[in-house]
Amino acid sequence: MTDAAVDRLRMQDPRKQYPQPPFPKQPQGAPGLAREMDPKPDHGEASYTGYGRLKGRKALVTGADSGIGRAAAIAFAREGADVALSYLAEEGPDAEEVRKVIEAEGRICVLLPGDITDETFCLELVTKAAAGLGGLDILVNNAGKQTNQADLDDITSEQFDRTMKTNLYAMFWITKAALKHMPAGASIINTASVQGFSPSKGLVDYATTKAGIIAFTEALAKQQIENGIRVNAVAPGPFWTALQPSGGQPQEKVAKFGAEVPLGRPGQPVECAPIYVFLASQEASYVTGEVYAATGGKGTT
Repeated sequence: MTDAAVDRLRMQDPRKQYPQPPFPKQPQGAPGLAREMDPKPDHGEASYTGYGRLKGRKALVTGADSGIGRAAAIAFAREGADVALSYLAEEGPDAEEVRKVIEAEGRICVLLPGDITDETFCLELVTKAAAGLGGLDILVNNAGKQTNQADLDDITSEQFDRTMKTNLYAMFWITKAALKHMPAGASIINTASVQGFSPSKGLVDYATTKAGIIAFTEALAKQQIENGIRVNAVAPGPFWTALQPSGGQPQEKVAKFGAEVPLGRPGQPVECAPIYVFLASQEASYVTGEVYAATGGKGTT
């Protein structure tokens, strides 16, 4: 176990465990790169230790180049799973970093760059993931688009359409295709958000999709348990990911990001990873149709 892993797991004040605001302003063009962030997010590269809970499993993770998707992919590999990574081509430098971590664990890593707002690509993504991994029994629909706009009139039809396609349509297309490969015992995990319960005024379109993800998860769980497949969601609060400085928040909010929650800081992606591992694993055999929140104490109301 690395020193970083030991330190992450030792008992300590959670308010001070990771960097606290203020942070420097750091504008990036969308979709943004984790390597350009200050401070660098902790995705678990050195701080996550696995215990074999996903040995032999085969996972597809969207938005896996950075943020929560990257943390989940690294954790899955450390727990014994082979992993296929979905990401945009321009996020390739971040995805390569994830590949190196996964392959260092002796696991298979399949790189699948492309745009999930395209239905044809989504179908090819699942086919290539299943072929490259030799099957598919974990799906994490995590990729998301978030653009802060102060007024509804500032949201263009183009932005609204791309947010819907990235966050909702792609989840539908990918899940529908993935279910054809998934056996009983498989797990689907969707990344929702606290925004699905308590929307911010500047995230109208994003919050709408996150509420939709929660409803999709709960309905699909009731349907797919008849096939022995569990479906759950994770609802993060403010997490320190590339989504934020690349348009997800105004720069003045990036500087104090996370200060508003009781913990007084943003979550680091690795702090969400154990939830995804639990929901993917057989330890969650009695858990389906649930939404697990990680909000830094803000809650879901």
